[in-house]
Amino acid sequence: MSDVLRILQAARLKGRPRESDLAAATGFADAEISAVLEALISAGELDRVGARLKLTTAGRSRLDTLLKAERATLDQELLRRCYQDFEEANTEFKQLVTDWQLIEGVRPNDHNDAEYDARIVARLADLHVRFTPLLAQFIRLAPRLAEYPNRFASAVAEVESGDHTWFARPLIDSYHTVWFELHEELIGLTGLSRVQEAAAGRAE
Repeated sequence: MSDVLRILQAARLKGRPRESDLAAATGFADAEISAVLEALISAGELDRVGARLKLTTAGRSRLDTLLKAERATLDQELLRRCYQDFEEANTEFKQLVTDWQLIEGVRPNDHNDAEYDARIVARLADLHVRFTPLLAQFIRLAPRLAEYPNRFASAVAEVESGDHTWFARPLIDSYHTVWFELHEELIGLTGLSRVQEAAAGRAE
């Protein structure tokens, strides 16, 4: 059942992913995920749209049921304490993204200043290292999040190697994309909502 939960949740977070996107997000090998996907399609919980997949109404309903059951098994008190620590990291990450996009909060960053960009990349790498132990705590609480360290590590490695599209570009597994998806996971695990988080100024 956890395999189904991981795949349906990845499909929800990514919108209309390709099969390879779901494999990367969940850690499944291509051969493994194909069998699960075909079963979900046969059950009417996923649809193929060309080369992409989408969650159906039935799939969303099943996902909601699985997520509710998962929440009931978690140590919510510890999860909330960890989430408070995440809020601090999230505030720092949001500022990083702002600084990456805007110089002094006003002028769009055209990325022609290599020294400026290098300082932001260094800050991202530092945050990544400091955030890793907290991420490990979340994985101990909810083991299906186990692929997130690999996804973050891959994105930050790409950024540090000089491909800065992996910092905040949408539609790929950039650091910002993975962070956003993890935040969505944590909001759901704690029983909060994106509306509540936005009202509190904690949404990306």
